Amino acid sequence: MTNKHFDFPFYDYELKLKNKPFLRQPYAKSWKELTWAEAGLIARKLATGLKSLGLKEKSHIGLISKNCKEWVIADLAIMMAGYVSVPFFPTLNSVEIKHLIDFGEVEALFVGKLEGNWDEMKKGIDTKNLPIISFPHYDGNSEVKEGYKWDDFINKFEPQTENYYPKADDVWTIIFTSGTTGDSKGAVIKYNSLMNTREIHEAFNPLGIDIDGNNRFISYLPLNHIFERICIEWTCLRYGGSISFVESLDTFGQNLLDVEPTTFAGVPRIYTKFQEKILSKMSQKKLNILLKIPIVSSIIKKKLRTALGWSKVRVIVSGAAAMPNSLLSWYKSIGVYIINGYGMTENCCVCTNLDPFQPLGIGSVGKVSSPSVDLKITDEGEVCMTGPFLMDSYYKNKEMTKETLKDGWLHTGDMGYIDENGFLYITGRVKDIFKTSKGKYIEPSVLESHFGKINELQQMCIVGLGLDQPILLAVPSKKAKENKENFNKKMSNYLADVNKDLDGYKKIKKIVMVKEEWIPENGLSTPTLKIKRAKIDQRFSENYQEWYNSNEDVLWQ
Repeated sequence: MTNKHFDFPFYDYELKLKNKPFLRQPYAKSWKELTWAEAGLIARKLATGLKSLGLKEKSHIGLISKNCKEWVIADLAIMMAGYVSVPFFPTLNSVEIKHLIDFGEVEALFVGKLEGNWDEMKKGIDTKNLPIISFPHYDGNSEVKEGYKWDDFINKFEPQTENYYPKADDVWTIIFTSGTTGDSKGAVIKYNSLMNTREIHEAFNPLGIDIDGNNRFISYLPLNHIFERICIEWTCLRYGGSISFVESLDTFGQNLLDVEPTTFAGVPRIYTKFQEKILSKMSQKKLNILLKIPIVSSIIKKKLRTALGWSKVRVIVSGAAAMPNSLLSWYKSIGVYIINGYGMTENCCVCTNLDPFQPLGIGSVGKVSSPSVDLKITDEGEVCMTGPFLMDSYYKNKEMTKETLKDGWLHTGDMGYIDENGFLYITGRVKDIFKTSKGKYIEPSVLESHFGKINELQQMCIVGLGLDQPILLAVPSKKAKENKENFNKKMSNYLADVNKDLDGYKKIKKIVMVKEEWIPENGLSTPTLKIKRAKIDQRFSENYQEWYNSNEDVLWQ
């Protein structure tokens, strides 16, 4: 244990950058900006207001909203008042939110920008006894009538004048996994771990940060997720700059163009969407021809970067899920170099990253991202890491904590290996591996990687529990749907090419094109767009045998 205090950088920037834009919120075609000083004043008033609620010391304060300026201000106020933030995914239903509020011992709740789901969600919340502070209403989102109104509540109070500094051993936040019920996994993260994440910037600066505060970030991935919280919110709080938000999915492209961020962080699904957008306007064949002409190639690459809002970007990074090597290579072909990162909530998103400009380690997730990180592989093939950014525990779950944290090592649940040059390769999840009816083990992600270069497959999942051989489920692109006959021939030939190099029990029997995209709204992916394999099995398993027995190689649901 240590009594060292956490160095809270916001207090310095509140003065040093007081007139500089900090939080930028889009409203139709205009932007509302808050400077560092203005945001600090609101946060200080809010901190006073929170303490007026009579909460016990270090109370857990819930926060449920899509990304917006109030989210960051509420997070700051929770820290300034000495409380613990417990943020939730804004897509939770009433059963899930009730469980997490009860299990997480939440004493007050911020409710913000929600896409029309508040009426159902609030059925799981004791709105009469749990103090609620609602953000200002955003057009197109739920109107929250319960609790204290943001402006009314804040304007009742004088700003907190003291600069509260938590101890390094105090709990900063508890981050729950998405859609959690039953045995909840809430990662308890202390300020000491948050403080130590600065090592990654000091060692390698993978996010291309300017330490003088000349940074522009755009925040659109869920802020309650560790990736966005560390890479965007806390990187800005630590080094200065501005955070701009996105009004809606429909305005995302325009908002990105308006911001022209200096750092862009995304998940693989986002980059797949961008690729699809480009190829919908220019065929791959035509693009390949243009990229072979030196002068034209340079112009095309510059235009594509500008069209994507990346004309001023210093670094583009991918995280939260595995980035296919074929997608990384495609972006390199148009002059976009994406850093592929590997991390998780349990290590504050700090583990390894792959420098896109170096020739080694292709297909890996790179080398350690900080000198303090160490890696090892167990005899069973599980990836383990250690470093000064590990979570403290899983909240109220000693058994799961013991299974995950052993002698200072985080057991990640990922399968992988380290090559002779120190590059880490992830081959799948321990729990994703399944047995065929022949008793043979299948690692889904290894087989899926063979199809990564097929642009018409937006999402894919190898399944086959109970079958003799695995089958591939996939979400087809618009292009594939428009020309099924040619696409089926292409995939049938490609499947034959893949299978000829696979061991017999690994050969993929069928490819099935499913009707629905796998998104958080239908429960088939997480809010950070990672597919939920167990849910996909539940949804489609009753059809597996019928598909398996079909005479066609490529089927459509």
